[in-house]
Amino acid sequence: MVSLHQVTAELFRALGNPVRIRVLELLRDGPQPVRYLLADIAIDASRLSQQLAILRGAGLVSTRRDGNTVQYSLSIIEVDVLLETAREVLAGLAAGQGELLTELRVECAS
Repeated sequence: MVSLHQVTAELFRALGNPVRIRVLELLRDGPQPVRYLLADIAIDASRLSQQLAILRGAGLVSTRRDGNTVQYSLSIIEVDVLLETAREVLAGLAAGQGELLTELRVECAS
């Protein structure tokens, strides 16, 4: 039997990559095709595909085919809440670090 702690650790491992975090942030605005994600993230398609597969495997994103295009979206709204909570935790940790705090505030406002 898999423990809750183990499942939670696997979730955080899936979140433990800057590209995957950026993908999730982009999907907060709604479903996106891979070409839009590639334009914003500027990595090669095979690397993005690998990162999307990890996010799909973790249940954080889902796909929907629209003709020849595959649309990616957040699988549940709680992913958005998790990202927002992470920003709030980082803002608290960065209280003494002016530059990081300014960047976080700009990101939270958008």
